[in-house]
Formats: sequence, C-alpha cells, structure tokens
Amino acid sequence: MKTFVFFGAAATAATLASAGFGAEGDTLAEVKARDELNCGVNPGLVGFASPDANGNWTGFDISLCKAVAAAVLGDSSKVRYVPLTGQTRFTGLSSGEVDLLARNSTWTFSRDTDLTLDFAGINYYDGQGFMVPRELGVSSAKELDGATICIQTGTTTELNLADYFSANNMSYQPVNIESNAEGEQQYMAGACDAYTTDASGLAATRAAFANPQDHVILPEIISKEPLGPVVRHGDNNWGDIVRWTLYALIAAEEYGVTSANIEELSKSSENPEVQRLLGITGDLGAMIGLDNEWAKRAIMAGGNYGEIFAATIGEQTPIGLARGLNAQWTQGGLMYAMPFR
Repeated sequence: MKTFVFFGAAATAATLASAGFGAEGDTLAEVKARDELNCGVNPGLVGFASPDANGNWTGFDISLCKAVAAAVLGDSSKVRYVPLTGQTRFTGLSSGEVDLLARNSTWTFSRDTDLTLDFAGINYYDGQGFMVPRELGVSSAKELDGATICIQTGTTTELNLADYFSANNMSYQPVNIESNAEGEQQYMAGACDAYTTDASGLAATRAAFANPQDHVILPEIISKEPLGPVVRHGDNNWGDIVRWTLYALIAAEEYGVTSANIEELSKSSENPEVQRLLGITGDLGAMIGLDNEWAKRAIMAGGNYGEIFAATIGEQTPIGLARGLNAQWTQGGLMYAMPFR
C-alpha cells in the first residue's frame, strides 16, 4: 500500500510538473519553436556587448546569451541580438520583443516588483563611479561641485547621482544622454566635465578611447549596482532555466570544470556535484524541461564564469577589471552558485 501511495504521489507530481511547463513555460516553448533565442543586449559597450565590423557580437553579457542558447537549443550561435537602450530595455522584455535581457541592468526593488520583472541572478557586482579628463586635475568626486555631468537617462545612476550630490551639499548640471555611445561622444566633445555610470562601464568606455591614460576613474564608488539577467514575471520555468544556466557557469569555475577539461571530467570526475552538473548522474535537466547535458553545453559555449570574465573584461583585456567582489566565494568574493542537487 505504501508503495502504491508513493508512486501515486510521484506520478501526480510529475503530472503537475508537466502541466507547469505547459502553463508557465511559454517562453521555452516559443524559443524552441522559433529555434532562436532573442536576447536583449547593450547597443555597444566594449567588453560586455558589442558587434565587430562583421556584425559578430562578443562580450561578457553576450556569453550568457550564448550559454542559454546552448542549454536550450543545443547551439550557442542560435541567438538574435537585439540592441536595447536604457530607455527601451525593459519595455523590450515586457512586450516579448526579447526572451531574456542580458544588459548591465541593476537589480532594484521597483524593477523587480513594479515592472513585474524577475532578476535571474547576479553576474556582476558593480557600483557607480565617475570619470574625468586627467587634465582637469580632479582626484576625488567631492571636487565636482558645480560640474556638468553626462548621465544616461532611464538608469539607476540618475537617482544615485542626485542622492550623492545632495548628501555632500554639492550641485551639478546634468547632461542627459540616451546611450553609452552618445555619452562617450558628448564626454569627448567636452559637453560635460565628468561621465558617470557603473564603474565597469567607465572602464569599458575608457578602454575604447585612443588615449585611455588621459582619463581618470575617480576612487569613489557611490552605490551598489548588482547587475544580472532579467526575465518576465509569470514564467517561472524560463526564469529557472536562465538562473541555473548562470549558476552552472559559476559552479563550473568553483569545481574546476573548464572548456578544456569538461569532456575528460564528464568521463572521470568522482565529485558528485560535478557529476550532477554535467548530467552524468541525476535528472536535473528534466526538472526544467531540458535534457541532462544542458549545463555541459552551456559551459562549453564559452567556458566557465572565470574563463568568460578573463576573456572579456578581465585584467589581461583592455578593460582591465580585477575580479574583486566578483571572485568566487572561496576566494574572498561574492560569486556563489546554489547547490546542484
């Protein structure tokens, strides 16, 4: 009798799970039917998301788009990149223009609730900073009283900027811009004394200058900017897929699974979590409507989190960002994947 009840409950759970995919998993079904992932990205921020002369997109955020496509469609190239500005990114996601937003977006209360969006995790811990021409001789943001400041509208940086100057009894004149490309243009044309955005964005922007050494990123970080991929409310299974794809990349670095050794570890690893991550044991894939090698494909698309970081924005790239808070938790950072079990 107990055996009957157990299997009955299991069957009911499986039925409900299947029903759940049908009721909530529309994005997964749509992506599979389309055979292409629509990924909303920054229109152009070197290191994070930018196209080359041939229209090939590369960057830190692009790598997540590719990883999700590999997990869901089995091919990391099946992505249509949709450039979205700070003003259009959330409407682009809410309207269904894109399936996933991977575009330097800060996780905030109002975006998570009032905009009815879900942040699927954090892929970069950032903070807002300031960049000024070296020739101004400014060494601290507290010397910017009365300055003109270029700032992207529709971003959290607008409110942070107002809060910071108010708290320090300083004034400023905003120069509103709509994209990083326009900000770079206005800043280089001298339309503003300083440019403010996420510190990672400043580093990426400066790296694209002809003479990056002529520009200084000031030491003050005036906000917390947890950046991460975003999906729509109401499609929990799709949110799980994006969230656990990101976690797969982070966990792979923690457990030493790289693009170079993943095939060998698929055959020889004795680590139970690695075995579950790579689909050797367990049935984690079925729980999110995918096959059991979804995470393996995601990792193979561009490497683990550390490999992606190093190749796109790390210290050996022109962007030159240190891992800092984005190091693994085992290395003093905040990067931490939930357990694969």
